[in-house]
Amino acid sequence: MPFVLHLLGLAVFAQGTSEFMLSGLLPDIARDLHISLSAAGSLTSVFAVGMVIGAPLLAMLSMRWSRRRALLAFLVAFLLVHVLGAVTTHYGVLLATRFVAALANAGFLAVALASATAMVAPDAKGRATSVLLGGTTLACVAGVPAGALLGQLWGWRSAFWAVALVSLPAVLGILRSVPADRAGQSADAGPGPGTHSELRALRSPRLVVTLLLGALVNGATFCTFTYLAPLVTDVTGVGAGWVPAVLALFGLGSFVGVGLGGRLADTRPVPLLVAGGAALLLGWSALALTAGNPVAALVLVFVQGALSFAVGSTLVSQVLYAAAGAPTLGGGFATAALNVGAAIGPWCGGAALTAGLGFRSPLWVSALLTALALVLAGVAHGARRRTVRHGAPSAQDAPA
Repeated sequence: MPFVLHLLGLAVFAQGTSEFMLSGLLPDIARDLHISLSAAGSLTSVFAVGMVIGAPLLAMLSMRWSRRRALLAFLVAFLLVHVLGAVTTHYGVLLATRFVAALANAGFLAVALASATAMVAPDAKGRATSVLLGGTTLACVAGVPAGALLGQLWGWRSAFWAVALVSLPAVLGILRSVPADRAGQSADAGPGPGTHSELRALRSPRLVVTLLLGALVNGATFCTFTYLAPLVTDVTGVGAGWVPAVLALFGLGSFVGVGLGGRLADTRPVPLLVAGGAALLLGWSALALTAGNPVAALVLVFVQGALSFAVGSTLVSQVLYAAAGAPTLGGGFATAALNVGAAIGPWCGGAALTAGLGFRSPLWVSALLTALALVLAGVAHGARRRTVRHGAPSAQDAPA
């Protein structure tokens, strides 16, 4: 893998840390800015909205620029709004910086996915994707706990400064190493497809199904991850001091899963998705049933983190394979689909908790979302086989 991909992964690490670190900083932010905890929580919600809106829109905007210009513009904007967030004393300004940071994050990830897959061999999209998404999993393992620790030692603003600082090496790496060709165009090729051509390429049924599967699987992942702390304290019975370790254990599993997905996504994606999806369903159900046993719960937290990200990262790579004619918008819609899942999953889990179904209920919601993904995949596979029997499928609809 080209070294610049690891620098792009570093930027994704900073962005993932920014997205998730507020969970440990909200009480301090609320006290410092003299706002309610629920108002501080809106900082997380507005980030999710910005990610969903920004991914496809900024991906289209970036098609007018070179890859280097697009990546630099989004990353520098991301860095600067964190500096502004670190120094502001106004809640409204901080809220605006979170929305702009999410837009920049979404645009960067969309272009980075297209750029990463263009820098490697045509059959290495899965490995390139795993390098980038590895930054997100490292954010769960190291970035979020580090942000919480900085917040405890020097206040929540220091975490914002740290995110800006970590982004700097990636800015320099992009300046030195990313080709100046247009987004969606390889360094040795002619002009890439335009916006209208990419939009037409996105009509592939295979692509639409893969995006829906990505949203469902990511929804299941973040449904449980969001409510993992009360599960382990109130059901598993471990002390509150163990919560960061349990969250890090899930993050460590996700890091292992992305690595596994990167090894198999290019050569055996279908067996990985089928076996991994079935194992995910069994794992969420098993965790719901055995959550009261600390040993079983901790083992399954690691396993589910690994399976979730192995399947999720493979689905992202399959989006990029299915959207070969729309490399930039494919990355944008993949980013949007993941964030739709990240928003819907916790909402469904919260609805189950509000209904009084107990702290195990988000696990059953995760199992339900995974089951829906498996049913959708089965229906799509059956429809594709019927299409093959009645006539050859198009290149876009053919299996990977």
